[in-house]
Amino acid sequence: MPQAPTLPTRPVRAATPLSSRTAVNAVLLMFAVNGMLLGGYGGSLPSVRDRLDLDATQIAIMLFSGGLAGITTMQIGGRLADKIGARRIVFAGLPLLIAAAVVLAFAPTYPIAIVAGLLFGLGNGAMDIAMNALGVQVEAARRRPIMSRFHAFFSIGNFVGAGVVLVMAKALGITGSGIVLPVMVTLAAIAVAVLVLLVRIAPEAAVVSHSTDGGARTKIPAMAWVLCLMSMAFGLSEGTAVDWSSLHVTDVAQVDPTVGALGLIAVSGFMVIIRLFGDGLVARFGRRTVVRYGGACAAVGYAMVALVSSLPLLVVGWALVGFGVGMIAPQVYAVAGHLGGGRVLAVVVTFGYATFLAGPAIIGFLVNHVGIQHAMVVPALLCVGVVFLASTLPKTDADLENARTAR
Repeated sequence: MPQAPTLPTRPVRAATPLSSRTAVNAVLLMFAVNGMLLGGYGGSLPSVRDRLDLDATQIAIMLFSGGLAGITTMQIGGRLADKIGARRIVFAGLPLLIAAAVVLAFAPTYPIAIVAGLLFGLGNGAMDIAMNALGVQVEAARRRPIMSRFHAFFSIGNFVGAGVVLVMAKALGITGSGIVLPVMVTLAAIAVAVLVLLVRIAPEAAVVSHSTDGGARTKIPAMAWVLCLMSMAFGLSEGTAVDWSSLHVTDVAQVDPTVGALGLIAVSGFMVIIRLFGDGLVARFGRRTVVRYGGACAAVGYAMVALVSSLPLLVVGWALVGFGVGMIAPQVYAVAGHLGGGRVLAVVVTFGYATFLAGPAIIGFLVNHVGIQHAMVVPALLCVGVVFLASTLPKTDADLENARTAR
């Protein structure tokens, strides 16, 4: 009896090892494209406001809706990342961000812009947790710190995304509301190309169990709640630096707003610098020491901007703030991920994200009542709190591993 012809089989793609250089590059791309899309979104908001004739309240509602959506998918994405692998959650979140960029590009009305904001929040919440969880697994597989560099590429991507708005406006000679469509479509196209590449090179993430040998569900470790407090402290401090530094320099130094932008430039620039070199510091001194000195550095910076008024000293103060807060988040998130995977990471990141969103509004309330310089005392005190809370962090990665296995 003749045998049936055999059909050619498609070769199975070999999984990228978590410890490989390719895996590192894939996660760097994830952080960079996430930052780029969010930077383009933030940089396009003034033009969206002009195109749809929105007021400050409508913009705030749009951002708040996206923030709530992000918090929701952070919780869902963190748990799913542990159950089915963080790689899959990244590939669920990134298409949502791309869709958000396209919807915003063509949004003809405010309700459609709200939909775009919701899509940005849903996509970012899921992708944020998943790429951090995957980054933690790559770091664990390589057995040396790398989370700081991942976060540096997010900051670089954020800068590029916002910069595309200015570059394209100048190159195309378009100003005002007309720039939204070409910018968002361009960023979406770049993100699609990155997504196609990531499908080929992104590593397969490990599945994380939260059950004991007897089948009982493990509790979230007590250390996670300390990490949440730290996350809230640096979330407000970082949010204040990003949203208030330029206004602070403008008002206190009595300079033109374009000169006042030096405050945000100092914060962003020094945050990127320390994140690019932070992994070496962690390898040499440990996460506890790096977080402690980061909190101290940011506290000194905030104390300076609360006390001085000359432009050079204000810029130095904000540079110290950026230098300090840039050290903290990657290490706190790394400890959370190593301690309890995506589930613990989701809890810790959510606290920081919520405070990052609400913090600038809290500072705004204080500015109205005590003035912009005195308001900076609050983040200064919170950064001092980070210094003391850092003493609870594991001194070495071996101590962190013991804390993880002991729970």
